[in-house]
Amino acid sequence: MAHTAQLTEYLQDNLSTFTDKLVDWLKIPSISTLPEHKDDVHLAALWIQNALTETGFTEPELITTEGHPLVYAHWLVDPAQPTLLIYGHYDVQPTDPLELWNNPPFEPTIKDGNIYARGASDDKGQIILVLAALKAWSAVAGKPPINIKILFEGEEEAGGASIATYVMNNTEKLAADAALICDTHMPSTNQPSLITGLRGILYTELKINGAKTDLHSGSYGGVAPNPIHALCHIISQLKTADNKIQIPELQAAITAPTSAEKEFYKNDPLGIEQSLLTEMGISELIGESGYPPLERLGVRPTLEVHGIAGGFTTAGAKTVIPAEATAKISLRIPPNFDPNEVFIWLTRSVKRLSPKGYTVQLTNIHAGSGVTVEQNNPFIAKAASSLEKIYSKPPVFLKEGGSIPIAALFNQELHMPVVLMGFALPDDNIHAPNEKFNLQQFFLGMQTVADYLGRLKV
Repeated sequence: MAHTAQLTEYLQDNLSTFTDKLVDWLKIPSISTLPEHKDDVHLAALWIQNALTETGFTEPELITTEGHPLVYAHWLVDPAQPTLLIYGHYDVQPTDPLELWNNPPFEPTIKDGNIYARGASDDKGQIILVLAALKAWSAVAGKPPINIKILFEGEEEAGGASIATYVMNNTEKLAADAALICDTHMPSTNQPSLITGLRGILYTELKINGAKTDLHSGSYGGVAPNPIHALCHIISQLKTADNKIQIPELQAAITAPTSAEKEFYKNDPLGIEQSLLTEMGISELIGESGYPPLERLGVRPTLEVHGIAGGFTTAGAKTVIPAEATAKISLRIPPNFDPNEVFIWLTRSVKRLSPKGYTVQLTNIHAGSGVTVEQNNPFIAKAASSLEKIYSKPPVFLKEGGSIPIAALFNQELHMPVVLMGFALPDDNIHAPNEKFNLQQFFLGMQTVADYLGRLKV
């Protein structure tokens, strides 16, 4: 491929500059789910808009929405060349519990070959490596080898409602031959991968009400409804002690993996199971019996409780029967399911399992579909070639348990294949304290994306 040596040299010579840019962006606490950080999210959008201008894009747009802004840009070099739509998100997860961070989450720290900060790998670091690849092409050849469209959002961690509306209303503007999303991970620095499937997500809040006010347990205990008890009962029945989800419609509709996938899950040739034990610091993996860990991790549905609130929890004692209790509950759903239909099924099960004497309310906070990517697509094949060249090893094709609802939306509304080529590592602590991004992966990602852009040129 033309310019290979020059691209690598440019990226190597300017690696510290790109690292400094990432550090600068990571200092902005763009937490989309917390209203007090609304201005910070807007500041992060302005930052990446300016970065796109510095990369070579002409007049990137900051698009106002009912939520956080979108950032759009295009660089159309030749109508005869393919067009690649590149997606990323500049918002980040909340940082709690703060006491578990070794360094403040928005004071980026470089240590042991990693950069530590909230958003380092999810997704600011992966956006910057894409811009570095584009900047390298601009410096070496004066322009990218193909047409580029950019769409960055600030609500991925908050459900992505604004971008969904924008995509559906702007299909012609966003038209492209394929989409590239660098927001996934690979097994290790020695084993690249491409993701061919993502689960969907359904995130809900379950609220239980009993009496009209908190009650004294001595005066009312034995006759008063206790919403925490009811909440625990419902949750324990939704997902039993053997980790089976008790939603009959969901269980009936699950499809079996292919024989090749079953063999891969059973043999675990990459040693992912042992890596999981090490990463989590546990001695045994938990989950449905009868299914290997890789199948439970990547394609089986899950039900997780993320938080419970209710009653008295501070220091000391208070003998109160709470009037209300809530729980945040999510499901990860195989790609062939409609999450809104799953919400209906979940509601039925909650109603069936609810004890008498309580008011029960289940709210759909946000939902997104999963996606399946065909491996034989030429855009996937070229991505595999680029990974093999840079890593000196062919990638494995994996199905990941995480959810990127925009991937399904691009596939359904824009009718384009989605290339899920991420460079995060399993131990990057995404959504957890001490999130990091490996700087070797940062550089290899730049090289891979630069090589990939060149391979797409016709």
